Formats: sequence, C-alpha cells, structure tokens
Amino acid sequence: MFPPFPEQDAYTECQKVIGLLEDGFATLDLVTKESEERSGNGLMLGVLVCEDESGKRVVLRTVSGISRKLTISSDIVDSAVFVSPIVSAEKVSEALSDNDEEIHSLTKKINAMKKKGQDCSELASRRTKLCEQSLKKVHALYAFHCIDSKVRKLTDICPENPPTGTGDCCAPKLLDYAFSHFLTPISMAEVFYGRSSEKKNSGCLYPPCDERCALLLPAMLGLKIIYKDESVVVVEKPSGLLSVPGRGEDKQDCVVSRVKRIYPQCIEQPSVHRLDMETSGLMVLALTKESHRELNRQFASGEVSKQYEAVLDGNMAERKIAKSGEMTLYFRLDINNRPHQIWDRENGKESITQWQIIRIEKLKSKSGEKRIVSRVLFTPLTGRTHQLRLASSDMHGFGIPIVGDTLYGTCREGERLLLHARYLSFTHPTTGKRMEFTSACPF
Repeated sequence: MFPPFPEQDAYTECQKVIGLLEDGFATLDLVTKESEERSGNGLMLGVLVCEDESGKRVVLRTVSGISRKLTISSDIVDSAVFVSPIVSAEKVSEALSDNDEEIHSLTKKINAMKKKGQDCSELASRRTKLCEQSLKKVHALYAFHCIDSKVRKLTDICPENPPTGTGDCCAPKLLDYAFSHFLTPISMAEVFYGRSSEKKNSGCLYPPCDERCALLLPAMLGLKIIYKDESVVVVEKPSGLLSVPGRGEDKQDCVVSRVKRIYPQCIEQPSVHRLDMETSGLMVLALTKESHRELNRQFASGEVSKQYEAVLDGNMAERKIAKSGEMTLYFRLDINNRPHQIWDRENGKESITQWQIIRIEKLKSKSGEKRIVSRVLFTPLTGRTHQLRLASSDMHGFGIPIVGDTLYGTCREGERLLLHARYLSFTHPTTGKRMEFTSACPF
C-alpha cells in the first residue's frame, strides 16, 4: 500500500536506531519465545514522528511482531517512546492455550500417517477447525484507536478471518498509540533490519504491507490513501460517504473532512470534483491553493480522464444494445423533486458518455435470488450530475438502471449502488507529469 504520511523525517530516525544497534547502544531483546520459522529472521523497525497538542515533537518507535522489544542503553540520552504490541505475547499465548495441546498432538499423528501413506484428511480437518477457533480467540483481543477518536475491533474491521499477525505490524501499533494519546502524525517510516532475504534487504525502507496493514489502516485513518505528495492526495472513497460536507451536523463527515483530519496543513477547500455518496472509487484532492487552481482548470477543460465500472439491472444484449458506443443526452435539475435530474432537450446540459459492455452475468442478491445483469465500462467525456446513472436508467439512454440506484432504480435489501470510479488520470499540477491511478472494482 502507499505510505499515508511523508517518510523522510521518520526514515532519518530509523537510521539513528540502526546506528545504535550496530554500535551496541541498543538491543532487540526477546520478551517471549520466537516461533521456529521466525527464529534468526529480521524484523521491521517503525518510527512515527508526531506533534502533541502544544506542537511539541514526539518520536514513537516500535518493532514488528510481539516477541521482541527495542531497548536503548542508559548511556544514550533518548526521549523517544517505545510502543508495545496492541496485545501482549502473554495474552496471545493464553488465548491459544485451550487448543494448543490437541493441535500439537494431531500434528504428530498426521505426520506419522503421512509417512506411512495413510489417509489423514479427517485429522487434518479437525486440526484446521481447532486452529480457526484459536485464531478467532486471538483476533477478538485486538482493538485499535482511530483518528476519529473511536475504537474499532479487529473483528469489526475484518469480519472474515484476517491473516495471522494482523495488528502486529509497525504501522497499526504506532497509529494506535498516537491516536490514543491525541498526537498528530507528521512522518512515518518502516525499515527492515536483520538478515536479508529475497523479499527484503536490511536497512531498506518499505511501505506498510498489503497483506495486513492494508486491511487496518483505511479503517484507522478513515480513508484508503492511494497516493500523496505535497500538492495532491488521491483516495479511494467508500460507498456511503459524502464527498463534501452537506447541510447539518449529521452531514459533516465526508472525504474532505477526513482528508483535513489526516493532513491538518491541507487548504480549507481541497475538493476539485465529487462522487455521489453511493458511488465508490478514486478521487483527487488538492492540498495547496496552487494545485487546487490548476486541477480545477483541468476538470473544467476536460483534461482529466475517468472510467467507471457499473452493473446494470438487466440484460443489455437482449435489448440489442451495441457492445460499445457513445451517447449524448440533455438533463437539468427537477426543481420540484431535488436532487433528481430530468430530460430536457432544449434547456438541459449536454452530457457525453462512452460505454463498453464488459459481460452479461448473474448477480446473486442477499436473499439468494439470482438475476441477469450487465457489467459496463463507462467513460464520461463530460462531468454532469448523475450522468452515468441517467445514461443507464433514462429511456433516452439504455432504460436499465444501475443495480442499487435509490434515485432512478430500485435498491433491494443489502444492496449498494454498483458504480465504482476505477480509473483516474490527470496532469500533476506541480511537476507536469501525467498521473494514472486504478482501483479494483469491489463488486
């Protein structure tokens, strides 16, 4: 995943720690027995540079896993805080203890049967179930302080069983400590230290991992950060979240407010485009006035390229709709039924949309019912309100609404609007480089 904060300041602090370790002024002490597969391997050193409420600099350090701690010699003047695991090794061991003995016994029997060429599938199935039970007990111990002051359980963030060790990486430990102590993150970095392997080299900088951190950090930060530099930030908006603040206190939570909470130095109005609340996908926001001005110009002049993936509630092939094409439609606001748009050939704004049918498929609803739907790739050449929803649902377009459309179609229980902004390309407002971003469709 992309590092959510600048790395350089924290990376310098990581190098200081490595220097202390190399010179013998710091040690990585075992606090519990390491597993055989981890013994002798390296680990990640993590640093988060923060500011407290008075603006004072605070340096947090930690290491990956739960079996080691970083100890700095008393000869060194050091004010950094070492962040302990979210859940201690003792509590993890206690949670595993109920099934541990039986799991080991089954493993011995399974290995013996394999050597004899005997069928051990029944025992293997029993061991798998016991391991899953133990993991669920461990996962139930984990909870994380988040940037919005809420504490979220691992089991709520990841309802399905996450990988072993989720929550033990550096990034979630550091952010949990920062948010629980009202600290503002400024810079974060992770460096591998120890015996190099094919995947990692000692002393090198690595981003938070895709396997575990990518599951946790979006929930802890409130957004998935796709890219960030001094000028812009690209995020993946979840369905159900507003792009910009609405009217009333209950509509202040949005992409803009979350970006400003993560990056306090951001300008007051960073938005340069919007996605409907029910639409998910890529958004770019400006962090400076200069980048805001330039990105606004690019959107207004049609220099920004976007693609959306949608699932339409019907069979486009049966209606003999071409596999690809371009349509031009005209809509305006229905002032008697806001925020609906209605067809108006004379007074409506021109909207141009290209489409390509990806495939016809079956969609299974929450109730188990299956229906035929059409998966479509949309490329809007203009940026009108509800443009793709209208191109799909209106009789002047396809006459087939997008699945889950609460305005122009039907939203069944447990459904969401199946519309996702999967591609975004613009010219970087500072460097002039063309930037391209993709986001996998979540449905």
